[in-house]
Amino acid sequence: MKIGMIGLGDIAQKAYLPVITQWPGVELVLCTRNAETLQRLASVHRIQSFVTDYRALVDFGVDGVMIHSATSSHAEIASFFLNHGIAVFVDKPLSDHYADCERLCDLAEQKQLPLFMGFNRRYLPLVSPYLTPDKVTNSLQAIRWQKHRLNQPGELRTFVFDDLIHPLDSINLTGTVSADMLHVRTQHYQGQIARLDVEWQQHETLFQASMNRMNGVTAEQITLNFENQTYHFDSLATGTHWERGVETTLTLPDWTPMLDSKGFTAMIAHWLEVVKAGKMATALMQRNLNTHFLAEAICQQLDQ
Repeated sequence: MKIGMIGLGDIAQKAYLPVITQWPGVELVLCTRNAETLQRLASVHRIQSFVTDYRALVDFGVDGVMIHSATSSHAEIASFFLNHGIAVFVDKPLSDHYADCERLCDLAEQKQLPLFMGFNRRYLPLVSPYLTPDKVTNSLQAIRWQKHRLNQPGELRTFVFDDLIHPLDSINLTGTVSADMLHVRTQHYQGQIARLDVEWQQHETLFQASMNRMNGVTAEQITLNFENQTYHFDSLATGTHWERGVETTLTLPDWTPMLDSKGFTAMIAHWLEVVKAGKMATALMQRNLNTHFLAEAICQQLDQ
């Protein structure tokens, strides 16, 4: 299998290259406009094929591409490869405008090609066993996902689409939320968004996502409530389970690699399975699109 990687910035270097370069049967073609970075990473990872123009990847016969470039370029690059019959992975978000997202999903459906989104938190090995469809439908009472940063207030659309989208997607478990279900609260600092909280209720389950970008420390916590049971996870690496007053510590096996614990390994495995199959589950596409729809709805509501 031959995969093109476009955009070799910080996240690609830290989270993706260390995993996929070790994958059996995968040949990489690297692409970035920075020739120095391109040469260095190709040398470090012993990759023979690399280009500075993403359009040249078509000539290498790639089976799929992974887009890690700036958000503003995602729609253009994804459209190019879908129109050339090539499966596409986009590191979130697909675009920071919902109209682009809808258009790209329609194009993928028309071409009958996978359009895969890089939401690694869907694959957290410590958390995902408690968020199976059966548990979500039948017994989950509440989920609260908090992702906070230190001293990073920002512009609304960037705040929502590039950052809040992580906890937003993580609680959008059904992918069927409508705009009128959203309750949004904000705090501002010097004309920028400092904190944003979103919640909704489906049947008896409460869904809450929170991002404070003027927090005392960068942190991420997840709380799940079931009947007389609570799970709390701190920074995706450790957790605690309480049931009827009894406390149990939850941990991953010793020596679990960090990128496994953060879901990147399982996500890449899923992506490569999708490329091999040449198709993706309809429910997954629906959730991807619905998450971006909710992000747009939040921006529209706050702009008004």
